[in-house]
Amino acid sequence: MTKEFDKYKGIHPGLVLERELKKRKLSKRAFALLLPEHPQTLNAITKGIRNLNTPLALKIENALGLEEGSMMMLQVFYEIKKQKEGQNKQHPDFSIIHKSLFWDTDLVKIDWEKHARYVIQRVFERGTHEQKQEVMRFYGATKIKEITGRTSISGKNSPVMPHLNTR
Repeated sequence: MTKEFDKYKGIHPGLVLERELKKRKLSKRAFALLLPEHPQTLNAITKGIRNLNTPLALKIENALGLEEGSMMMLQVFYEIKKQKEGQNKQHPDFSIIHKSLFWDTDLVKIDWEKHARYVIQRVFERGTHEQKQEVMRFYGATKIKEITGRTSISGKNSPVMPHLNTR
């Protein structure tokens, strides 16, 4: 990849393509038809909605006189960035916290910090001992005590939600 494209590492290749087309005063539709490719496909790529595949990247590079592989390398660097961002998102172990416990919610879309109260309440109201242990591991005793009023999950001292405590 040329030094010219180094500064674009981590940016969707469609955005770089759109900039390149504007610089050359080429319309997306005309360029797409020149490739030949569907204008809708090129439009989705330039908006960052769709990823760039290798055959199309080669067509684009050839048509614009770019170094072979440069657009695909941008795609790879973009995917690496996205993967790293995804790894920073922490969540409980999904092999323990089953999706059946959150039947009304997509586990992947839960913001585990923002919705901590909801998650802890749900697990301690309906979850198994193992699920409670996993939530305790994930959030820590302080957060669990703040929400449930207790920190122990063993025996008769299993945390109970304050609004359900009838003692």
